[in-house]
Amino acid sequence: MISEENKRELCRMAIEAREKAYSPYSHFNVGAALLTADDEIYQGCNIENSSYTPTICAERTAIFKAVSEGKRDFKAIAIAGAAEGAELPFKPCPPCGVCRQVMTEFCSPDDFEVILAQSEDIFTSYKLRDLLPLGFGSENLES
Repeated sequence: MISEENKRELCRMAIEAREKAYSPYSHFNVGAALLTADDEIYQGCNIENSSYTPTICAERTAIFKAVSEGKRDFKAIAIAGAAEGAELPFKPCPPCGVCRQVMTEFCSPDDFEVILAQSEDIFTSYKLRDLLPLGFGSENLES
């Protein structure tokens, strides 16, 4: 479990990352801040594409940046999303199903925290298992 201070910092960094989003089609900006097991933070934002399918969510951007740098163990992620021009506090912005599945690949469902940031001080924290109770993981591939 991470401290309230760490959660607030992750929320602040997710809101900061949201400002870098590229969302000319949905006009819905999302930022994420991922905390590794060794206390490094990777930020990500959503990046849209005119053909939609190649669009990537903020959560996966942060995770893929960390994995591409050799990180594989994560403690928590904060997510902040709202319509372009929205002011704090935002409504909670839960991760989509694809992002939840990617989290399952690298994160312990019972330990990994998903923090939905409305502001630096207003947030709700969930365990990954609460958001994806029957997630498909590597254990499903074992005989």
